[in-house]
Amino acid sequence: MQYWSKTYIPTLKESPAEAEIESHKLLLRAGLVRKIGGGLYAFLPLGKRVLDKVSQICREEMNAAGAIELLMPAVHPAEQWKAGPRWNAVREVMYSVSSAGSDAKSPEEPQYVLGPTHEEVITPLIGSEISSYRDLGKTFYQIQTKFRNEIRPRYGLMRAREFVMKDGYSFDESDEKAEETYHQMAAAYEKFFARCGLTFISVEADTGIMGGAFSHEFMVPAEVGDDDVVYCEESGYAANVEKATSGIVPEGYSVEAPAGDLEEFETPGATTINALSKAPYNVAAEQQFKTLLYVGDGKLFAVVIRGCDDLQEAKLGSLGYELVRPATPDEIEPVMGAKPGSLGVVKESIKQRGQLDGVYADHAIKLVGNGVTGANKDGYHIRNVNVDRDLDIDSFGDFREVKPGEPCPKSGKPLKIARAIEVGHIFKLGTKFSENESWGAKFHDAEKQTKPAVMGCYGIGVSRTIQAVIEQSRDKWGIVWPWNVAPYHVVVTVLDPNMEEAIELANKIGRAAELEGADVLVDDRDERPGVKFKDADLIGIPLRVTIGGRGLKEGIVEVKWRNEDEARKIAIDEVLEVVTSEIRTKVSS
Repeated sequence: MQYWSKTYIPTLKESPAEAEIESHKLLLRAGLVRKIGGGLYAFLPLGKRVLDKVSQICREEMNAAGAIELLMPAVHPAEQWKAGPRWNAVREVMYSVSSAGSDAKSPEEPQYVLGPTHEEVITPLIGSEISSYRDLGKTFYQIQTKFRNEIRPRYGLMRAREFVMKDGYSFDESDEKAEETYHQMAAAYEKFFARCGLTFISVEADTGIMGGAFSHEFMVPAEVGDDDVVYCEESGYAANVEKATSGIVPEGYSVEAPAGDLEEFETPGATTINALSKAPYNVAAEQQFKTLLYVGDGKLFAVVIRGCDDLQEAKLGSLGYELVRPATPDEIEPVMGAKPGSLGVVKESIKQRGQLDGVYADHAIKLVGNGVTGANKDGYHIRNVNVDRDLDIDSFGDFREVKPGEPCPKSGKPLKIARAIEVGHIFKLGTKFSENESWGAKFHDAEKQTKPAVMGCYGIGVSRTIQAVIEQSRDKWGIVWPWNVAPYHVVVTVLDPNMEEAIELANKIGRAAELEGADVLVDDRDERPGVKFKDADLIGIPLRVTIGGRGLKEGIVEVKWRNEDEARKIAIDEVLEVVTSEIRTKVSS
């Protein structure tokens, strides 16, 4: 039992200017955190209690799923990362640390980095310990501080430079067993998020720089999220927009036959899809081919999509390049023969076709059939371009971003898109890390053959989960904490702390509530009742018991759940039974 006057809960009446969304405002106003710098926050006593509770729920579910807790350093040797498969892809988001002394490296060649994740540490660590298939079938996890050099940190704990994360790593002897572990972890995640009081969905996700066979994200629908989720209520299909597909191109669809001969025409100043769609050209965006140039691992390649579509850059990861970026005009013109705005991949029209590492096209361009594309000559385009006859394409793939209303790939019903907060991500990594020659994790199978362990990776944003709960559980008065993660479960509000009788009853109620497993906060401050009620609503304690001087004279106290509109008047001789009974119901549910 804690007394408000003896702890530190610095509530704010107004929202700080720095806060952009409601959950961020409430984090600050309820005295949970305070900003130290861009993307850096201190957890104040109330926030630390929530952080500890979320961490403990996570720990309990990981342990129940058979995972083993350990703790690895946050500072990693840079050489370990450089020897791995993704140094070039992640170094821009990593903080580097140079050791003092004459051997200190320049910032371009750091000796140490602050870990955003721990694959490069856990793999050699476990790899040095295992030798036989009998050592496998193990999952390790930690709850650790992570670091990411966010260019634009925002939304409080949702996009911070320093954050608390649960990261887990599994090591199995076969693909089948690795998949079993993956599903066990997915089930544990569902239990964790449910215990935190969250409404969530599991969606297919892009594997990104992690690689691997497949991955799923756990998303919390919210008005303000950092991701878009594409879903179908009828089929249950759900995917991050970076991964989502649709049935926009029917299975077995055949491209239209050529509609006429190629015809080059002048388009001075028309260097955008929109410009070409207007008079005097009047070529609808749906009938245009958009040609985009990218550089993958230093090699130039082209991607063709419909003019009415947007490229989903995350999907370019399927092409196998480690580091991808848009090409610059200076890189494009010598190869293509024109500046951006007049580009195309009609056969024989590319000036230096041999300098393109590949030409890839989205499946949806088949719907265009015969359309218009750039002539690779500034100020000119070509009409009657047929997909099969004229375009120089190496392979087709899924590169476009799905739009709402497109048919679900499973049911054919219209897809919907909603904002959501990513709170967890699991990957089936395969052998990307374990087969590393410098520090992989290899073992001898039953036939004495050396093989790399099949790995999985499992992350939960512990600190981010706190803000997701607030974003989803709040009202105009403040936070409405779910029971399991509330910093305190019961607040006993004493309107006149100078009344001995009132404090005595508060202590009696508090002790009884604690015996039932509730954390109790007694508001013994010398403040006006209105201030106490507003603070209690703001910090969101689930159950409030109010003891007032008039009520004591009448032999009653007030009991109110945070999500109820009105308080109930309970006789003093019945309040202990009422409070403890309702706490038992909450604890057991």
